[in-house]
Amino acid sequence: MANERTSLAWMRTALALVAGGVALISLATLAAMPRWAPLVGASACVGGGALAVRAVRSWARVERALRLRQPLPSPRSLAILAGGVVLLAAFTLVLAVVEVAQP
Repeated sequence: MANERTSLAWMRTALALVAGGVALISLATLAAMPRWAPLVGASACVGGGALAVRAVRSWARVERALRLRQPLPSPRSLAILAGGVVLLAAFTLVLAVVEVAQP
């Protein structure tokens, strides 16, 4: 059951990324937000979709290893997620600084 709970946790994270991206894109079209906001929102949506695919693939790998009584594969998704969030945050910060610096 731990494999299913872990997979569902990854799916919740992916859904949160997609929902945040959709909210940012929607707010950017309704409010006077910087022109790069939809780009960041779209990046979050794509990242959430990729994370959902990765969660399913990881669940299948672990499930297969458990059923065949093989060693569990090493988790790589956390490092990928952390790197993606850091890149998205850095990209957003750089764009925000550039936007503020323009008169």
